[in-house]
Amino acid sequence: MSLQHTDLVTFEKIKYFECVHLENNLGSQLELIRQTVPEFRTWFASTGKVDAFYSYDLVTLPYPSQYGFWRAVRTRNPFIWLTNRMLLVQWQEENQVKTLLYEPSDFELGANTPYFSSLMEKYGSTLSNKMFSKHHDTVQHHLESVGLRPEDVDFIAFDHLHTQDLRRWLGTRKPQPDISPDSPLEAYFPNAKLVVQRSEWEVLSELHPLQKMWYQPQTYADIPRDKVLFIDGDVRLGPGIALVWTPGHTIGNQSLVVNTETGIWVSSENAIAAECLNPESSRIPGLRRYQNETGFEVVLNGNTLENPARQYNSLVQEKLIADPVAARPEYRQFFPSSELSVHALSPGIKPSFRHAKLEFGQIRRNQ
Repeated sequence: MSLQHTDLVTFEKIKYFECVHLENNLGSQLELIRQTVPEFRTWFASTGKVDAFYSYDLVTLPYPSQYGFWRAVRTRNPFIWLTNRMLLVQWQEENQVKTLLYEPSDFELGANTPYFSSLMEKYGSTLSNKMFSKHHDTVQHHLESVGLRPEDVDFIAFDHLHTQDLRRWLGTRKPQPDISPDSPLEAYFPNAKLVVQRSEWEVLSELHPLQKMWYQPQTYADIPRDKVLFIDGDVRLGPGIALVWTPGHTIGNQSLVVNTETGIWVSSENAIAAECLNPESSRIPGLRRYQNETGFEVVLNGNTLENPARQYNSLVQEKLIADPVAARPEYRQFFPSSELSVHALSPGIKPSFRHAKLEFGQIRRNQ
């Protein structure tokens, strides 16, 4: 394995999927994925296991049914509900505890995303905030509850930058009229670096009309660049933890891959439920029929549809990387960063299976 240098941080460059990324024929690419994943899995498992892997509920939000189950679901209800979660991962490196927060969404500022602000305008703040949405807890409070301080966080990452506003987490070089009009924002996480695919960051400079509903590009203008670690492709962060480039949903989409006592887990928003990787096992109306009629082996989460065929390949890759659930082997250890949830306003759409929560190992601080 080669090394990828990102400023003062060195990650191990993963070579296994380089042939996949170079293949432009999407059918051939899918076959390369099937051939390559077993070798990757064997190598990745040999790198070790993480010390801790936990999930924390942040917010439950409405999401268009036809986006979440791209063309597959049968429902008259325009919305389903997803629970967005933060994942906390810890591992050892040179006798130091390293901490990554994956999907630490600042949902207060995320509400300014054009898609969500349009819902607010349509339905009003009371209906949107009281009936449509449920705030579980904040990133800050979740960290406090497990005894971690902001300075303990080394890295933050997201599968992609849809809806994200990172100014509070990373700080700004200039005052921000909407939240800090008199002075620049100090970073809430003073030691944390954002780990992001270079291609995901660069798209912010000129969004396509299909992308504009989901990004807040203006919020990135004043973030200090020394707070950002750009990566290109697949990297291993430490023993049992990697970020794998899985484009399609967005050009810079990346998936968290983690090895634990139950085997390998994968997390992203390429799908909104574990059963979307095995629609033949789903009881959600339409998913099994969809699989039977189309022969598609996965059901995409498709809102921007930047490249559905490439996203399909990425989701198959995630499916093959993740281990089966021991108690329910028809499902995979795929943990959606935003997972389908039961909601009274979406009758008839009930998950057949939910992971709901992850709790592995013991969370620690450096002494």
